[in-house]
Amino acid sequence: MKKKAVPQTDAFVSGHRACQGCGMALSVRHILRATGNEVIVVSPTGCLETFTSPYGYSPWGVPWIHHLFENGPAIATGVAAALKAQKRDHVRVVAIGGDGGTFDIGFGSLSGMLERGDDVLYICVDNGAYMNTGGQRSGATPTYSSTTTEPAGKMSRGKPQLKKDLPAIIAAHGVPYVATASAAHIKDLQKKVKKAMTFRGPRYIQIDTPCPSVWGFPSDRTLEVGRLGVQCGLVPLFEIEDGKITSVRKIKKKIPSLRRKLRAVVDDAALAIGGDPAERAPDPHADLGVFRVADDLGGHLGAFVKFDDGKHVRPGRGELVRLGLDLPGAPKRVQNVVEKHRG
Repeated sequence: MKKKAVPQTDAFVSGHRACQGCGMALSVRHILRATGNEVIVVSPTGCLETFTSPYGYSPWGVPWIHHLFENGPAIATGVAAALKAQKRDHVRVVAIGGDGGTFDIGFGSLSGMLERGDDVLYICVDNGAYMNTGGQRSGATPTYSSTTTEPAGKMSRGKPQLKKDLPAIIAAHGVPYVATASAAHIKDLQKKVKKAMTFRGPRYIQIDTPCPSVWGFPSDRTLEVGRLGVQCGLVPLFEIEDGKITSVRKIKKKIPSLRRKLRAVVDDAALAIGGDPAERAPDPHADLGVFRVADDLGGHLGAFVKFDDGKHVRPGRGELVRLGLDLPGAPKRVQNVVEKHRG
């Protein structure tokens, strides 16, 4: 019997309940445009599972399986084995999980899938924390980011550990293809997914997916925040084939030092509220407008600002980390100073 090709239509459509501006929903739509419709998708617990499975509604136009937080790769392995036994090699298996189910809870299962050489494309849609449950830190959370479990403030700088270098860990398993991508660079994302589909065996793509709800930036700026993440070097885009780096996206327009920008903002803010920048105390919690930035990793991973009128400003991670100059909740006179320094 001659096999008929499945006509190409969008395999991820309306009907989901993602937050407005969700970088993950955007990424999944374009992932499935790149894979084609002859795939079976496996998703562990997380944001993606939650917003795509309300009772009576589904955005999925391909077979989709939800399971436990910790066993996504194992389920994907079983699906791939069943397809092989049925001699349906033209149907591929794609696992799509968040950073919590990939970096942390499901990492053991993922490592086993990689070591066995199972024919699964695993894609991590990485928004940097457990967003589905309120923004708790994960192994993917960048250093000094403020989360609900490790908030930045008087007693803490936020998460002190480095972000787990999962692409390197996965490449060390000897897999044929590893790549990173960004929701803000759709053509690059689709290109890498299509390339991954040409390989057999375990493959891995990690996609940076900005989260406006928890990072704290306006929902219409998701792509801007994503692009700035790439431009400041926080999100390097590269490919690794058979253990060797084969491509790295060059940063064409580097973002000026955030530390330098913040210093100018805080100096002007001190003047705006009647203080003297020259009197800035070394104590990062002094009453004049002062700031604390983690400068050991480029000065773009976290900060805390306080003004002498008693208002504490802890910007949302997305705004401060990537845009550097937005201080939501600050007095209007300070916001005006910030606007002067934008760009």
